[in-house]
Amino acid sequence: MEQDRPLRIGVLAGTKDALENWQLAILDRIKADKRFVLETVIVHDRPEGEARASRLFRLQWQIENRLLARQPKYLPGTFQAQDQRFDVMHAMADEAARGNYVSRLASELGLDLIVRMTPASLPASVANLLPLGVWSFNFLDECSADGSWFGYRDLLTKAPATELVLSADRGAAGKVTIAACSFNIKISAARNTAFIKERAVTLLLRELRKAAAGELSTVPGRLRNPAPPPKLSTVMRYGAALGLHLFERAAAAAGRRMHLRAAVWTLYTGHGKIDDFDPSQSIEVPPTKDDIKADPFLFEHEGNCYLFYESYSTGGHKAHISVGRFEDDRLVPVGIALNCEHHLSYPYVFRDGDDIFMMPETHATKRVEIWRCVEFPLKWELYSTALEGRSAADNMLVRHGGKWWLFSNLSDYHAYEDHCSELYIYEVDGPDLKGLKPHRHNPVVLGSVAARNGGRMFERDGHLYRPSQRNTNGIYGYGLNIMEIDELSPEAYRERCVRVITPDFKTGLHGCHHFDEAGGRYILDARLTA
Repeated sequence: MEQDRPLRIGVLAGTKDALENWQLAILDRIKADKRFVLETVIVHDRPEGEARASRLFRLQWQIENRLLARQPKYLPGTFQAQDQRFDVMHAMADEAARGNYVSRLASELGLDLIVRMTPASLPASVANLLPLGVWSFNFLDECSADGSWFGYRDLLTKAPATELVLSADRGAAGKVTIAACSFNIKISAARNTAFIKERAVTLLLRELRKAAAGELSTVPGRLRNPAPPPKLSTVMRYGAALGLHLFERAAAAAGRRMHLRAAVWTLYTGHGKIDDFDPSQSIEVPPTKDDIKADPFLFEHEGNCYLFYESYSTGGHKAHISVGRFEDDRLVPVGIALNCEHHLSYPYVFRDGDDIFMMPETHATKRVEIWRCVEFPLKWELYSTALEGRSAADNMLVRHGGKWWLFSNLSDYHAYEDHCSELYIYEVDGPDLKGLKPHRHNPVVLGSVAARNGGRMFERDGHLYRPSQRNTNGIYGYGLNIMEIDELSPEAYRERCVRVITPDFKTGLHGCHHFDEAGGRYILDARLTA
């Protein structure tokens, strides 16, 4: 049940004047939302805690941040430091004194929770007084004044993804996990951490909105012991691994510039449906130098099975939408269905009544577009647009439960545009894209392991399935999930993974990230180069 008053929030920071981008973004969004009141920013007198790392780590961290994690300064629109209440701890004698100071503030201001932005925590006595406890992120437990080693462990062990965990310290009741999600590994620990911090803004605000509506929940487990500061040998091993990785990336980039190497996708087709297909039995529809194929969508029309797909050439920087026709398992080229000045991909083609529509990815235009077919399959006209000014990718429009739903991979970002991490849902009126009503808990899915759409959604015997990309192992489009949606309404969304397809169904593959089927035929794409 929704609260009868705004959520009263305190924030624990380490400084008043040198806040990081992610911290400023959180303060700015809390101030801008009428469901919250930012009562105070409490400045910790010893914010960095007791952990210390080596000089070599500190030097490496500083260089890595400058080279691989530099960001433009976040400029708040609503939060203004000169208008905000700050309560500064002045050289407190001990933890008891800190606890008494913050407890008094919490009682005086009627705080519901405190968001901790510092490595140093607060005494349990403070959490005991707060109805919702002290909230914090796991990356804060692996940093100090010397820098952050969050992500070191994942990169060195070659973990498939890095986990972001938002937890609440409830004092005597213990620590609980509010939400957790995982993101694809980035090029370095510094880059990884900067990216995770930006995603943390979105996660925190979503959970604060749930708390304000009285709908906050917790998830089991997910808490792990924080890693200690890396030893000298670990820093040296990490530095060597990072140097090799940067060299390999530079070589690959040079190869692409000289047209010696490119990310090449191919297609595989077979007979089956989303709940029973066997990719190991599929037949390749290979690319050519001037027609590399990805994001395939099948469409049956007048007894024929057509294939719409993203098409680009080796060394090309902009794709268009091509169409072919299947004759048995052979794809016969038909022509170019859609070509614009900007990049096009993900040509979702669907029927509504007598009309045929295409919903290609057009995130370069900062909007969602639907095109109506004028003459099948090569003539299309722009029909409707939505989400103007938003960076949206891989959009799906589906009718379910008597309603139309728009599934969109929007990128909520300041420095790191990324379409693999957030799934937003809107109730709409249909292909006209009018009257968009955002889902109560947008983004309904967070994390690169499952958020990004990976093909058409299907309803089978009352079950709704959503293919999604599995972006892990440092690879875009590493794998494919089949998600079954258990609940879809304006107030709730639940899905679970019922199948994972990894790029081992054929030899020589490095990824697979898209599925479609029509008339008993299925199609998926696979990546040939890492």
